[in-house]
Amino acid sequence: MPAKKYDCLKCPGYCCSYPVIEVKDRDAERIAKHFGLSLKAAEKKYFKSAHGYKRVMRRKADEHFGKICQFFDTTERRCTIYLARPSTCRVFPGEGRCGYYDFLKFER
Repeated sequence: MPAKKYDCLKCPGYCCSYPVIEVKDRDAERIAKHFGLSLKAAEKKYFKSAHGYKRVMRRKADEHFGKICQFFDTTERRCTIYLARPSTCRVFPGEGRCGYYDFLKFER
C-alpha cells in the first residue's frame, strides 16, 4: 500500500511540538553542514541529551503547543531547516496516521 501523502502546509506544526525529536548521527552531521558548523559546535548549540536518547532537538516557546522545535518558524508555522531536517521528521508519520491532519480535515 503506498504511503499517504499529507499537505502539511495546512498544519500548525503538530509533529514539531513532540517532546522528543531524535537526532541521529547522520542527521546531526547534515544539520551541522547546513549551518557551516563543526559537529561539536552544532551539538552544543542545537541538540541535547534527554529522555534516554543520545541526542534530541532543543525546543523553544510556542503559543499553540507550549514548546516546539527550535527550528520551527512560529510566525509562518514552517520548518526553517526543511532540507536538512532529521530522519525522524522525514519519515513522519511513518506507517501510522497523522491524527492531527485528519482532525483538521474534519474541522473544515
